[in-house]
Amino acid sequence: MPDRWLQVKGDPSVRNFLFEQRRIESLFDTQLDRIHDIVYTLLAYKGAFHVKVHYSSSQLTCWFADDAFRYRVFVLEEVLSPGFLDQFRDCRIDHLQPTIDEKGTLEILKEFKRLRKTDQTIYMRNGSINRVNGMIGMNFSCDGAHYIDHKTFFDKLETFATSDVEEHGH
Repeated sequence: MPDRWLQVKGDPSVRNFLFEQRRIESLFDTQLDRIHDIVYTLLAYKGAFHVKVHYSSSQLTCWFADDAFRYRVFVLEEVLSPGFLDQFRDCRIDHLQPTIDEKGTLEILKEFKRLRKTDQTIYMRNGSINRVNGMIGMNFSCDGAHYIDHKTFFDKLETFATSDVEEHGH
């Protein structure tokens, strides 16, 4: 786990027009609690150790412990289809000694919801959780990216409050 909080500024042209844009509700946004329940189930019970939620484009990118070298992409229609989770065998990742437990996973998803929905101008476009290495990745509407270990994320939640986002380099 890195000992620092990596913050990467993206495309300056995106940041220049930040306050001229507004979040448009995505199809994932309309089903956010259900999407987060699915993500939680994948991470806690279906063998996924890393999941990236692309809120704006309504897709999931998943890495599974039994096939760690390949990622799988699932779009909205697949994710919300009946029986989506049934295609994955029950598989816990305790043997990998995850640094983020199941309770922590739920807390991170709760914060992802807040970061996605609280502000219409500065909002999270996608977020990822890697339970094994304890890292969280987040990309924001201003094209800023953060890679942060889960403990620092919880210690610094106020940094991600909407009133502070701009001054912290997004």
